[in-house]
Amino acid sequence: MSGSSDSPATTTSAADTEAAGAALAARLAPGDVVLLEGEMGAGKTTFVRGAARALGFEGPVTSPTFTIGRRYDGGRLPIAHLDLHRLSGLDDEDPALLEDYLTPDAVAFVEWPEIAEPTLERIAAVVRLAHAGEDHRTLEVEWRRR
Repeated sequence: MSGSSDSPATTTSAADTEAAGAALAARLAPGDVVLLEGEMGAGKTTFVRGAARALGFEGPVTSPTFTIGRRYDGGRLPIAHLDLHRLSGLDDEDPALLEDYLTPDAVAFVEWPEIAEPTLERIAAVVRLAHAGEDHRTLEVEWRRR
């Protein structure tokens, strides 16, 4: 599927990265999936926190690395936040592992999506974050839909 990329941007603080997440959230609809790529500490969860705030969720947003996923309810629509870093593949996992998170009523953010991407539907965007020195991050959004 061809996509269009927004020009890469540089954020200089966690607040800037959250603002970028909020801007992306404004274009999302229920059922959309956002893939988040970037090394450890690149700001993926910070980006999701900004998106979650823009979608009306006011509680804590933390990395689901050890639980695989979290669901945030209470905003304008449910938010699923997945971190697949600890999984080496989906073949040996319960086939329903992602079903509770990837629902048609929710927006889903998937960190470390490589192993699941071939099975994911409604990928709205791919967000690539990278360290750029100190608190700076480069951020690129590739829209797959719209």
